[in-house]
Amino acid sequence: MARSNDEVAALFQEYADLILITGGDPFKARAYEKAARAIGGHHAEVRDLDLKGLQKIPGVGKSIAEKVLEYFRGGSVSAVEEVRAKIPAGVRQLTMIPTLGPRKAMTLYEELHISSIDELVDAIHQERLRDLKGFGPRTEEKILHGIGLMQAAGDRVLVDVAMDLAEELVSELSHVRGCLRCVYAGSLRRLRETIGDIDILVAARDSEPVMRAFTSLPQITEVTAHGDTKTSVRTTRGLAVDLRVLPPDAWGAGLLYFTGSRAHNIRIREIAVHQGLRLSEYGLFDVDSGDLIVSETEEDVYSRLGLPWIPPALREDRGEVEAGLRGELPELVTEEDIRGDLHTHTDLTDGLAPLEEMVAAAEQRGYSYFAVTDHAPNLYMQRMTEERMLEQRRQLHELDRRHRGRGGSGRMRLLHGTELNIDPDGELDWPDDVLAGFDLCVASVHSHFNQDRAALTRRLVRACENPYVNVIGHPTTRVIGKRPGLDADLDAVFAACARTGTALEINSHPDRLDLGDEAILRARRYGVKFVVNSDAHSALHLAHLRFGVGTAQRGWLTSEDVINTWPYARLRRFLRKGRAERSAA
Repeated sequence: MARSNDEVAALFQEYADLILITGGDPFKARAYEKAARAIGGHHAEVRDLDLKGLQKIPGVGKSIAEKVLEYFRGGSVSAVEEVRAKIPAGVRQLTMIPTLGPRKAMTLYEELHISSIDELVDAIHQERLRDLKGFGPRTEEKILHGIGLMQAAGDRVLVDVAMDLAEELVSELSHVRGCLRCVYAGSLRRLRETIGDIDILVAARDSEPVMRAFTSLPQITEVTAHGDTKTSVRTTRGLAVDLRVLPPDAWGAGLLYFTGSRAHNIRIREIAVHQGLRLSEYGLFDVDSGDLIVSETEEDVYSRLGLPWIPPALREDRGEVEAGLRGELPELVTEEDIRGDLHTHTDLTDGLAPLEEMVAAAEQRGYSYFAVTDHAPNLYMQRMTEERMLEQRRQLHELDRRHRGRGGSGRMRLLHGTELNIDPDGELDWPDDVLAGFDLCVASVHSHFNQDRAALTRRLVRACENPYVNVIGHPTTRVIGKRPGLDADLDAVFAACARTGTALEINSHPDRLDLGDEAILRARRYGVKFVVNSDAHSALHLAHLRFGVGTAQRGWLTSEDVINTWPYARLRRFLRKGRAERSAA
């Protein structure tokens, strides 16, 4: 079932947006945004907490805690309903357009009486927005692009949402009598960043008990199609799910077929045809005799076609078949290869958990090293100062000594880092003498996304060229379905990273997954190194790393390409970058 935390987090994020739309107090809006993040990242179900328990969550005071209780008592919050009533539903829909924002949506409604996306598109084509302050031809282009992003997303959801539901369903169905195997397939198994629907496969000799159990699950709201081998449903989370029951001896062929992608399957079937064979979800057959050749495992099917088993993340017809025929498939990086996380936050800035809690959670994950990289002072709302930073460093070094003293050199090492803000001109927060004291520096763009292409490119390249910058964080700044990536010359940035020894981050947060897989494929041609980070703002967020690893796999990366799979000593050598040369100078 969906976590109650996610329901409340979504409600409070909407409330924050509504406050801004109506011209309310921005500090109040920020308080509810922070509470939404804190509740979403809290380890315990908020549905089960009382007033005092809720107030122990960082950023949740008495007023917010009371609204949580009100929501679970009656299914709504009066303060939220009051603000909703002030704003037409169409205006709320406008706020969902990437690049538009709540204030501009309200301006469009008040000045031009626009209250739907269709009306907005018509107004742009009639050039009616250009008389409004803050709007112009470039703004119109960005709004149209944002509408395109939203429409392209359609009913698709982020990979973590689909994964949570799929794993619940697989767990439930695996316990049904007669179910011999159960997995999810389709685009989710290929770890695409957004998922349109979920495919669940079951191996069973009798499909009826499995179908009956499936349609009775509490997550199912509607059965849209029902048959002996396939049942389609809608779920409480709005996602469509197809359940297919396969004969046990056809498992491998069925899993390959329903994993896809369509383009990959076409290539595999072409190879089969050239060998006088026919491939379907039931097996690989001889065309002339109709005899079944192989079907029980994916490995069997691939092998009979002269191919090694191809990892699902590669099955997009992007050269994986040719690489397999040549025996040149990469040994993809795995989550087990990751030795540490190099981009995380604590409650010193915008994180939700104290330093000790984050370190303990990292240790539970079995990491060899772990970096804390709270924000630097140019993001003024984080209220970072040099004094606070140095106190955190002292605490971190003390924890590091404690860890080493308790378990010797094999214990987790702690690194003190920072996430710097790359200013519009490519400058960074701290001066060089301060940067020199950090173990690593992640530099990221957090504002001024609308600079022209040349300025954005120079900005990122300048950051790469700084001898203290080790990693470019979430390099394109995209937020999937909400904000497009920067319009920068990424090839120039990739070349600069390769030249300067700066790693590119694969940010594992499901709404970022930045760099995306296609950009990774481009960047790796330059010889760039990568780092898969969680960008965790709570202990729960550390688990997002699995999605970053999946994106790295889709980009064909090996452990050699990813610096946080390396032993600690090798990582430290990489992090020195140009610092030794700077010190000598």
